[in-house]
Amino acid sequence: MSPTESRFIDVHAHFITPSYVDQASSAGHAHPDGMGQWPEWSPEAHLELMDRHGIQTAMLSLSSPGVHFGDDAAARRLAQQVNEDAAGFAADHPDRFGFFASVPLPDLDGTLEAIAHGIDDLGADGVVLMTNAQGKYLGDESLEPVFAELDRRRAVVFLHPTSPVCWERSALGRPRPMVEYIFDTARTVTDLLMSGVLERHPNLTVIVPHCGGALPVLADRVNEFRTQFIGSPRPDAPDALEQLRRLYYDIAGPAFPRQVPALLELVPPEQLLFGSDYCWTPAQVAGAHLAAVDATQSPAEGFTWRSLTTANAQRLFPRLAH
Repeated sequence: MSPTESRFIDVHAHFITPSYVDQASSAGHAHPDGMGQWPEWSPEAHLELMDRHGIQTAMLSLSSPGVHFGDDAAARRLAQQVNEDAAGFAADHPDRFGFFASVPLPDLDGTLEAIAHGIDDLGADGVVLMTNAQGKYLGDESLEPVFAELDRRRAVVFLHPTSPVCWERSALGRPRPMVEYIFDTARTVTDLLMSGVLERHPNLTVIVPHCGGALPVLADRVNEFRTQFIGSPRPDAPDALEQLRRLYYDIAGPAFPRQVPALLELVPPEQLLFGSDYCWTPAQVAGAHLAAVDATQSPAEGFTWRSLTTANAQRLFPRLAH
């Protein structure tokens, strides 16, 4: 099938700027999450990749390590800067780029301000949250005002993994995106579920990255502990499996031949979205992932993976349907 016959909407795509790299490197992230170096990114290079592989629109977000490096005031300034940069790219290419606003968690007041500025003033399509904020996971009760505000706004929340605070021991000297990201995703989604955040805030739309990380193989175990050992906040609350099925999942990374089939044992095809993970996934690797997607039969009759994931994304972002 030609890429132009059905053009992807990419919900997991990243940008960086020289100013952001300088500030992150000065804060100790010269080798972010144990990677060898920062990638290069420009709107022109990103658009060239999109045109080559039939991607209509990419939702830009800032990846790990986010914007908070220890100082609340500096994090607020950096969040505003990167959000205004992303809004500029989207304004220059309104049919090709959208973006998720970054927030300076664990600074609550700064985060609420960034949500309002990003969505109301800059036109963000949603908000990106790292899986933990300096060791504070997303089910932490102190973050309830943030989720209450996102629920009030019926916001789309894109989760992105970052290094856990114990990475010095757990990563075993290897880049954290290889394994740590996968388990930190499962850890924070489990925390959202077990703490009742997902149940209390049904108007949230949550996108879980990388085929759900380790969640597809852990979901039954989590549900058993929730129902048989720990219990839920309310006796009539939906079980863990039902709550996990309501979330959306992007298929960024080496999704085939194993990860997506496992994910489809947990969620229906209508909950899956496409993600390239460019620019942290190099162009040639992203191209190989795209080729694998195109070579795999869609689980939904009458759909290709391109048309299926694009239709799913258009339900989340109605403006992209036009």
